[in-house]
Amino acid sequence: MTADELRQKYLKFFEERGHKNVPPAPLVPENDSTTLFTGSGMQPMIPYLLGQTHPEGNRLTDSQLSFRAQDIEEVGDNRHTTFFEMLGNWSLGDYFKDEQIPWVWEFLTEIVGLDPQKIYVSVFAGDEKYNLPRDNKSVEIWKKLFFEKGIEASAVELGTESHAADVGMQGGRIFYYGEKKNLWSRFGGFEEIPEGEPFGPDSEMFYEFSEIEHDPKYGKYCHPNCDCGHFLEIGNSVFMEFKKLAENKFEPLPKKNVDFGGGLERITAASQNLSDIFEIDLFTPLIFHLEKISGKSYEDKNFQPDFRIITDHLRGAVFLIASGVTPSNKTQGYTLRRLIRRAVLKGHQLNIKNNLTKEIARQIVKLYQDVYPWVKNTEETILSELSREEDKFRITLERGLKEFNKQLPNMKQNIEDAGKIAFDLYQTYGFPYELTHELLAEQNLYIDSEGFMKAFTQHRELSRTASAGMFRGGLQDHSEITTKYHTATHLLHTALRQILGTHVQQKGSNITAERIRFDFSQPEKLTEEQLKQVEDLVNQKISEDLPVTREETSKEKALKSGALGFFAEKYGDKVSVYTIGNFSKEICGGPHIEHTGQLGHFQITKEESAGAGVRRIYATLSYPSVS
Repeated sequence: MTADELRQKYLKFFEERGHKNVPPAPLVPENDSTTLFTGSGMQPMIPYLLGQTHPEGNRLTDSQLSFRAQDIEEVGDNRHTTFFEMLGNWSLGDYFKDEQIPWVWEFLTEIVGLDPQKIYVSVFAGDEKYNLPRDNKSVEIWKKLFFEKGIEASAVELGTESHAADVGMQGGRIFYYGEKKNLWSRFGGFEEIPEGEPFGPDSEMFYEFSEIEHDPKYGKYCHPNCDCGHFLEIGNSVFMEFKKLAENKFEPLPKKNVDFGGGLERITAASQNLSDIFEIDLFTPLIFHLEKISGKSYEDKNFQPDFRIITDHLRGAVFLIASGVTPSNKTQGYTLRRLIRRAVLKGHQLNIKNNLTKEIARQIVKLYQDVYPWVKNTEETILSELSREEDKFRITLERGLKEFNKQLPNMKQNIEDAGKIAFDLYQTYGFPYELTHELLAEQNLYIDSEGFMKAFTQHRELSRTASAGMFRGGLQDHSEITTKYHTATHLLHTALRQILGTHVQQKGSNITAERIRFDFSQPEKLTEEQLKQVEDLVNQKISEDLPVTREETSKEKALKSGALGFFAEKYGDKVSVYTIGNFSKEICGGPHIEHTGQLGHFQITKEESAGAGVRRIYATLSYPSVS
């Protein structure tokens, strides 16, 4: 089964069971200062899992584009990627375990056609210390489903991964793991969950590749959560059924929710019994083209990590650029730059000396143009940004590699000098630390220098910010400040259209507690007079203290009524329309203030290019105080 067929069958399966197919959220969250990327299918749904009403109802399904920057170092094996699609289905206070588990089982075994003998599952073992119950209900359901397929499924207590590696699977089919593996919350373990926060057990599904022998370096015995590759996690059902109380106590939620996430690429690989996900149809055309331009074979295991890194990283880069990200040294742009540079380095090691990114990007666009037409629509920008960054980096790469090779004997003789040399490579040649680190690792040399770490911590951690505490969970920041900024973007958008013309269309935005960043279609730089006119018009509408009203209607009616909606494909059939007096009317997911007089004074601080035919404005609001 191809990935496209699998995606289509999954969405159809749950639509037939009363679920509304909702469009995926943007890969780069709009107006959300809490996270760099949409990193899971659950992330955009968190407000609704926490109680907000979804306009499409309480049964939903989708396929969510996702990106995890923290997984960059993991790419190179047979199953990890930074960019992926997550198939999801959701129950918001509707059905629960009795319906969810059999539906997922039916989809995997009957629709996808997976051999039940190759499926293993994990459940929550409970925790006596906190009086958290074992998930015996899920075990009961799983045992029945396996029995109906002629499989006796015994449940085995494993607890931790280390204990599992010591004792093995013991003939089990269902495995109890502790909170680190099978208790879900946005904040980690039970003690870290804040008071009032929902949480619950989850049940993961694994597919067995019997031909892959266990590697003892991962432990004496194999088990479903082992990293040796014998098992591949393909799906996870989260059952959000408890609320944390004070003093590490909890109570049942009045309305229980279900969240399923299944990796499209991984389930596709399982459907073809391919232990290497890079052999599915979303990668094979890219691998084939790499073989053609490099003269190397993917069958040669020495080259496989390079092939995997190039194809994964450029898939991510294509979708990030299509989502409005450009290479830079900050936030999303830094991650994009790192993806491109790592791909170019690996291409260089495969003897691909030019045009790597453009060649592979064209193939990626072809693969996705029917499912995600907006990628095809931005192809020119994608190719332009990739080529520009590749050409720039190849100059750095050539100079840096020459100096690296010159210094390598010194580093081999005295590894303590490697940190200083790596810093000099960056400072003098712009040669990234990550590349120095990787090249040394290939020589079994590792940097461990306090001086280097002190100098490089800030630079190195830029790409990892998404996995730090400030981005935990991905819940949008609905504080008063960001809510005001969100509303101000509507005034800015309309003001730009009135001053410059109706060719202006929003191309993206990003809001933090400090400023607005707004991208829009515009062929040339704005004059000082135009910027002043836009700024004055926004402040005029603020001074008029216009009411901000919300209406829920169908997308078709909203667009016919004149509401702006330039990202209409991302919305479902029912949408929220926000109207600001008789000045602005837009389809939007919120949040917003009640009247414009709350905004204070609007000021444009910067205007610049954000790519071909796209301009970017930075703006701030000032007001006496914020409660």
